[in-house]
Amino acid sequence: IYVSGALSMWGDRMWHFAISVFLIELYGRNLLLTAVFGLVVAGSVLLLGALIGDWVDRNPRNKVAHASLFIQNISVTVCSIVLMLVFSYKQWIEQIWNGWLTVVCYTVVIVLADVANLASTALTIAIQRDWIVVITGYNRGHLAGMNATMRRIDQVTNILAPLAVGQVMTLASNVVGCGFILGWNLVSLIVEFIFLSRVYRIVPALSIKPQVDDVEEEVTLGRQEKRESLPGEDIHLKQVSSLPLCLRRIRWLLSTCKEGWKAYYRQPVFLAGMGLAFLYTTVLGFDCITTGYAYTQGISGSLLSLLMGVSAITGLMGTVIFTKLRKAYGLVNTGVISSCLHLSCLTLCVCSVFAPGSPMDLSLLVPIAEVNSSAAETGGLVSQGKRHTYPFLGSNNQPLLPDRSSIHWTNSTVLFENIPSGTGPESYVSIILLFLGVITARIGLWSFDLTVTQLLQENICESERGVVNGVQSSMNYLMDLLHFIMVISAPEPQHFGLLVIISVLFITAGHTMYFMYARKFFLTSSPNSGEEKMDATHPPSTSQR
Repeated sequence: IYVSGALSMWGDRMWHFAISVFLIELYGRNLLLTAVFGLVVAGSVLLLGALIGDWVDRNPRNKVAHASLFIQNISVTVCSIVLMLVFSYKQWIEQIWNGWLTVVCYTVVIVLADVANLASTALTIAIQRDWIVVITGYNRGHLAGMNATMRRIDQVTNILAPLAVGQVMTLASNVVGCGFILGWNLVSLIVEFIFLSRVYRIVPALSIKPQVDDVEEEVTLGRQEKRESLPGEDIHLKQVSSLPLCLRRIRWLLSTCKEGWKAYYRQPVFLAGMGLAFLYTTVLGFDCITTGYAYTQGISGSLLSLLMGVSAITGLMGTVIFTKLRKAYGLVNTGVISSCLHLSCLTLCVCSVFAPGSPMDLSLLVPIAEVNSSAAETGGLVSQGKRHTYPFLGSNNQPLLPDRSSIHWTNSTVLFENIPSGTGPESYVSIILLFLGVITARIGLWSFDLTVTQLLQENICESERGVVNGVQSSMNYLMDLLHFIMVISAPEPQHFGLLVIISVLFITAGHTMYFMYARKFFLTSSPNSGEEKMDATHPPSTSQR
């Protein structure tokens, strides 16, 4: 499981990094295609997360794992081939159909990449949310150890995989980079297929799973509707049964999504899962937004790469602390401690907003209409061209992301060089406090993430494990979309302080939800609720939890 997981994560990290760079290069070093791709990926998981989870629940474990693995790797392979052709014959392709063939190629690339991401989501739900629970024999201590190890593998691959493919693309070319990813996925597909098949054979419990045939399910659903319906509704049921097969299938898909969200809501760990989702609405992470802001504050690329390495180390520390805290204080208490640690570190980020060197300008909060009206009252003439601009001063008036020519893609973030002189702030106290808070908060963040992950694994019954985790993925993507909407609404460096405050508020709301879950847990828990062994066939009841 560890080897197949490492191969899958490595391939995912390489692909997620490379596809963003490829889309920028394809569209003339413009961020439009990358933004469209991000929107499509987030929207598809948001809409289809429940259906993916339901598919995981209704099919045998080996079929789900093999199908997800095959679809993911083949989609990336075909997409890499298309990208190689586009990069090699771009000028010739642009002349066909008045350039529309290029648009078709862009569409094919984005669709295939999105399919690969959906398959990766299904594989993650199947292996990391279901298989691991069964493999550990429902032992909570072993489950915590496997979760922590998988997260450590994820953290390491998050650093090394983009660095590896980035070096290939830098030293060779984008075509060679596509070929490298293509070869990796083909080899990884074979190895992962063999390893997962072996795990499935040597763990007999994995083959024990209730299966529901689609036809039987529809018959059962129809019988249930007839039993629950009133006499006057018989005509309506006949009309539904007379619908074409495609319409009945669409109706069933919509019903599955609805039931999936209902199942998620009625889980005893609903508040804990929602709390984790709220943590995705934040700019306090090592993504292109935070690194772009650091660039505007005069931070060099070499220092940013060093800070990323330190943040990865603190993330690994979080996985170690999780296992020790869980063993000493229990799983729910570990989440409470992790939440307090996370929030306390983020107070440094809030302090950075008001510290010396912060570019935040509170006058930006004043509506433009009020500024114009006050100017009219004083007799000032505001030109039409200046009504939609802010009074930035000096070097602060610069875009959040510089021109693509000054960006070197060498890791999972963008590293900036050739910083113009005079762009640094008067004091570095603000940016130091910001990164100190972000880096130290990784300890509590990853410990809390592992806590909620294991709570979902332990407290969701086997028949709903896939659909509930699918809805959880949808919630995570939804909150992540909100964070990008925040940045689009306030894109300037002078707005970043406001984004930090909003992010901390969302994170505080998420941890508050977890505190509410913990309070309910402690009020309803029994003295023997801390047993290390979970019942494989009958999960603990609400009172036992």
